[in-house]
Amino acid sequence: MAETIFPTKGNLIALKRSLALAKMGYDLMDKKRNILIREMMELIDTASKVQSQINETYSRAYLALQNANITLGVIGDIAKDVPIEEGINISFRSVMGVEIPIVTLEDNPPKPVYSFASTNSMLDEAFISFYHVKRLTAVLAEIENSVYRLADTIKKTQRRANALKNIMIPKFESNVKFITDALEEKEREEFSRMKVINKTKLRKKELAEAAQAAV
Repeated sequence: MAETIFPTKGNLIALKRSLALAKMGYDLMDKKRNILIREMMELIDTASKVQSQINETYSRAYLALQNANITLGVIGDIAKDVPIEEGINISFRSVMGVEIPIVTLEDNPPKPVYSFASTNSMLDEAFISFYHVKRLTAVLAEIENSVYRLADTIKKTQRRANALKNIMIPKFESNVKFITDALEEKEREEFSRMKVINKTKLRKKELAEAAQAAV
């Protein structure tokens, strides 16, 4: 064996305890992995739907923007007046110890920053469409970041579970078997030795009794 293990009852008890803990650890790792995989698959399905919504909204937004540029001329100056979004808030929720981000935007209805007198409905549509794109992008960013974190943790959990299943548990089982076999062999030898001793004592007793009877 690669390591020296003395076949004692104390070591056997310790190894059985370690084996039980390793099996419990593997079961917990396996449950954790399954829960995380289920959570990730649900997020992936949601991400697909959100991505589809973003693509459709982007198409409407750019078409409306193109029409606004055609009807109003280049609207770069108007776009500069749109304020930078600063209402993004990030919090976290825990899934089996994995910190999953929650991205939220302040629920402020879109308020045009341009004059209605010098613009048209095409610009209004582009403005509202990009507002929805912004909110959907926040949702998608939350989902993609969550999926990345879950996938990374699943990979680490799988690696640890494999180490327990393929290395630690077989090692403990092998050591338990080695000590158990050694102790059983020792008990058999002790039993045989005691039988010989008892047989010898009995023989001596019989000889002593026969000698005494002869006298």
